[in-house]
Amino acid sequence: MRKHALCLFAASIMMSAQVAFAESGGAGGGDYKGWAALGAGIAIALAAFGGGLGQGRAAAAALEGIARNPSASDKIFTPLILGLALIESLVIYGFVIAFLLLGKI
Repeated sequence: MRKHALCLFAASIMMSAQVAFAESGGAGGGDYKGWAALGAGIAIALAAFGGGLGQGRAAAAALEGIARNPSASDKIFTPLILGLALIESLVIYGFVIAFLLLGKI
């Protein structure tokens, strides 16, 4: 129950801050900058979280396979490094998207 109250409190603070810092006047249409910044932050967060989770699971599976069959470590090591490199390339792609979004601000 405390977690729900804390989330509700945080959401109300975030909504009131948006109203407090809103610009007056203007024709609208220029409000994408805040959304671009939010999108950039979410892109970086999801890229880092997903990449870390994927690399952790891949390394754990490889180490478990090596522990069960130590003679297969040469056969497991190369695909592991290749998989980790591909996972890292997706994380870098998320960072590039975030920087492109930040460039629109």
